Amino acid sequence: MTGTAGKPNYKFFETKKATIVLAPFSGGQGKSGVEDGPKYLMKQGLQHGLESVGWQVDVKKPLEGRDFEQRKISSPEVDGKVKNPTIVGEATQLIYGAVKSAAHEGRLPVTLGGDHSIAIGTVSGVLDKYPDAGLLWIDAHADINTLASTDSGNLHGCPVSFLMNMERDSWPESLKWVPGTLKPNKIAYIGLRDVDPEEKIILKNLGIAAFSMYHVDRYGINAVIEMALKAVSPDGKGPIMVSYDVDAIDPMYVPATGTPVRGGLTLREGLFIVERIAETGNLVALDVVECNPGLASHDLHVIDTVQSGCSIARCALGETLL
Repeated sequence: MTGTAGKPNYKFFETKKATIVLAPFSGGQGKSGVEDGPKYLMKQGLQHGLESVGWQVDVKKPLEGRDFEQRKISSPEVDGKVKNPTIVGEATQLIYGAVKSAAHEGRLPVTLGGDHSIAIGTVSGVLDKYPDAGLLWIDAHADINTLASTDSGNLHGCPVSFLMNMERDSWPESLKWVPGTLKPNKIAYIGLRDVDPEEKIILKNLGIAAFSMYHVDRYGINAVIEMALKAVSPDGKGPIMVSYDVDAIDPMYVPATGTPVRGGLTLREGLFIVERIAETGNLVALDVVECNPGLASHDLHVIDTVQSGCSIARCALGETLL
């Protein structure tokens, strides 16, 4: 479904209003630098880019004035295998509030991470407004480890299990605010290529639609997107959220990210995903996460990664090639 001149028509919004939610948070994993991702994306002109394609944009900073990074460094926490559950719980709850508020105000939330643990907050906030929303998780990793299955203990590898209310009895107190309302038939993955053995079992047992790079190679990116959309919204009319980890794209194009895996999407494939979703008119929210300028070996790597993140957001919100 498209508007005039091939421009996307965002049918869930009376007017094109977006809220950029800044989520500079690294507590879901051990590496520093990813908390600077939002700052670099904004410096690269992301807000202006969204305004240039017709959106009225405001900015929310739910983590401003908080000391999460200092607490992570000075007082690292381990609860069993799980690392830093308290700050992850606190930060994601603040992000949840900001995203939920933006969504209920009739605005499209664009959340800039930070590591992918922030999606505990973003997806929960979107589902509060759109309980039937389908979620497309664009990522090299499934991020569906439970607290029992995680080897690393890093919660950026576990957000989907919290969103799906898995093994709730084992959750730390700081994360028990999470509603956990995401259903297995409302999430689909695109770009997987580094999935833990336990995660493969979970995906199979729950019947979750998961499209790896094998499927992209075999069927082509357009067919994969159509299958993913059909899985989460069979009638093609329901709201769609995209949670986009830049490591879905091959590190040749986005080298400055925390867990790069070779053999990923080309940059054009990565942008086509959000171009096609924009074209449906069903997009209601977007995350762009895991840009880590601190892991770049030189300035060009930072520029490549940050420009890719900005391009993802602009294409999702309606930038077209013609």
